[in-house]
Amino acid sequence: MQLEHLDQVIAIENTSFPTPWTKNAFDYELQYNDFAHYIVALLDERKVVGYAGMWVILDEAHITNVATHKEYRCRGIGMALMREMIARAVLLGAERMTLEVRPSNKPARALYARLGFVEKGVRKKYYSDTQEDAIIMWKYNLVN
Repeated sequence: MQLEHLDQVIAIENTSFPTPWTKNAFDYELQYNDFAHYIVALLDERKVVGYAGMWVILDEAHITNVATHKEYRCRGIGMALMREMIARAVLLGAERMTLEVRPSNKPARALYARLGFVEKGVRKKYYSDTQEDAIIMWKYNLVN
C-alpha cells in the first residue's frame, strides 16, 4: 500500500465497516508505524479492489484490517490477501497470527477458519459502535 492508494482504500473502508478508519489513521500507519505492514490488491495495476494490514511485533502478527471492494467480493481476493499477509508475516519472523472479528461477520469467520484460524476468546463490547463482542482468533505455526 502506498499513499497514492489511500483515497481508494478509504472508499472501501467506508462501505465495509460501521466505524471506518480515517485517511489520517492509514497515513500514520504507512509513514510512522514501524510495526505496520499494509498491502493492496490491484486490478489493472490501478484500481484498488482490496487491502489488508498487520502489525508484526517480535514473533506475533496481528491483522488490523482486511476488506474487499463490495463489487469484487466472493472472488477469492480476501483469501489471497490473507495468504499474502501470512507469507509476509513468516518472512518477518512471526510464528503465529491473531485477529479480532465480529461474531456477526460470518463470511470473514469462515474465511479465517479455512485458513486455519481457531476461535480462542472473546473481547466483550470490543466494537464501540455497536457494543458487539469480538471473537479473538489465532493461527499457530504459520509455516503450515
